[in-house]
Amino acid sequence: MAVGHACVDVYQGAVPALVPFLVAERGLGYVAVSGITLAATLLSSVVQPVFGVLTDRRQLTWLIPVSMTTAGLGIALVGIGNAYVLSWLAAALSGLGVAAYHPEAARMARAVSGGSHVGMSWFSVGGNVGFALAPVLVTPIVAVGGLSLTPVLVVPALAGALITSVAIRSRRTAGAITPERSGRDDWPSFLRLSAIMVCRSVVFVGLGTFIALYAGERVGGGTTTGGIALFILFAAGAFGTLLGGRFATRYGRVRTMRTSYGVAVPAIAGLVFVPGPAFFGFLALTAIAMSIPFSLHVTLGQDFLPGRVGTAGGMTLGLAVSIGGIATPVLGTIAEHTSLRLALATLIGLVLTSCLLGYALEEPVVE
Repeated sequence: MAVGHACVDVYQGAVPALVPFLVAERGLGYVAVSGITLAATLLSSVVQPVFGVLTDRRQLTWLIPVSMTTAGLGIALVGIGNAYVLSWLAAALSGLGVAAYHPEAARMARAVSGGSHVGMSWFSVGGNVGFALAPVLVTPIVAVGGLSLTPVLVVPALAGALITSVAIRSRRTAGAITPERSGRDDWPSFLRLSAIMVCRSVVFVGLGTFIALYAGERVGGGTTTGGIALFILFAAGAFGTLLGGRFATRYGRVRTMRTSYGVAVPAIAGLVFVPGPAFFGFLALTAIAMSIPFSLHVTLGQDFLPGRVGTAGGMTLGLAVSIGGIATPVLGTIAEHTSLRLALATLIGLVLTSCLLGYALEEPVVE
């Protein structure tokens, strides 16, 4: 399941990895490229709760490999032709695949991990690894052959669909994959957690969309430096996600979440304002601090809504991740009218908000 999660989230990371090439090859501005990110996330944000409700009513394990293939096909079509609207629609198709994947996959991951914080962190880190691998896969291919080579990027989706199908079949042979659920749904706490996740999503998606361009401004090196910055962002994020499961087991999920967002506030400030090579150090620290709570959001959400595990999984792993793309055009507009530095500086306030909202949460009681 972790490998499959990596394969599907390659396509969330592929969108920001394609941004520098869309700018260089097609001459798109900040608002236009943020619109591509919006396309990949808006449809996902709208339909993801629907898929969550469906998976709460019945098992839809077949949807996992189908959605992975859809996500890969969308990114494969982004570079075909020169029409902006076609690229926008292709990105939207990829977002639909991502939306369909997360609720059912999160439900199955909870079942096979027995609700373990560490187990869910391994599943979640699969997504981080996918994000991290995206620039490693996308940058060399598109740098050599241009956007016309994006059809090659469908390969991870096909491989992931095959691997996941085998895992699903073996799990069915071993026994049922639906965990027992008990306890009362705590919607007020879940909504507070959702607000935290939305703020985190805006920050992480905003960094993913613009950090490659910002790295080129600060350090130089063009698309190569941008690819390195994206790799650091996503790879350090994967490391942070693994730390999250360990810290939660030792210190508790809510306490770990509050502390991590507290550390992220000065980290992002340093990333934006401190000059020189320290940029990469602050970028790594930001990614780690912002990713430690990632898998904890999933298990917290599922424990706040024990009767709606699919909905909780869809919101925490999918909607709260993808909804950040809706805000990227706002950041792009700020960047075009002022500077990219000022646009990224606004993210500091959102991280502070996540930290403060964490004090309105209590550790859920699992029955």
